[in-house]
Amino acid sequence: MNTSNVGDVLRELVKTNRDGEKGYSDAAEHAKSADLKAFFRQQGSERARFATQLEAELRRLGEEVKKEGHVSGALHRAWIDVKQTLGGGDHALLESVEQGEDAAKESYQKALQGGLPENVLVLIREQAQAVFVAHDQVKSLRDSKAA
Repeated sequence: MNTSNVGDVLRELVKTNRDGEKGYSDAAEHAKSADLKAFFRQQGSERARFATQLEAELRRLGEEVKKEGHVSGALHRAWIDVKQTLGGGDHALLESVEQGEDAAKESYQKALQGGLPENVLVLIREQAQAVFVAHDQVKSLRDSKAA
């Protein structure tokens, strides 16, 4: 895979992680449960760290780094705000966060199929594992809040 294609994959994952960082921060503001707030803040910090790691790889490749997310991520966060304004509780919040995690999972699965250089692939595998675990945690929390 050429440097430009590697850069495209890395930029996509940076955007995904910036969306996650902002989404988790927004979710932490809306959560009622102190435990949930702490979990969301921790996940947001992890996504910021992931984005920073990926940006470092972009710089190493001589690629431009932009600190932005996807338009769809901004729209998703706005929808979360609307639902919370209309009285959505922690269960509704977790449903929305899970949708964001589904998108992050998909981005990482796609990146893992891209034939990346080994050093980049190792980083993305590590991050993907953490994203998959977070997705499962959110789903489990969502299910427990439904009971």
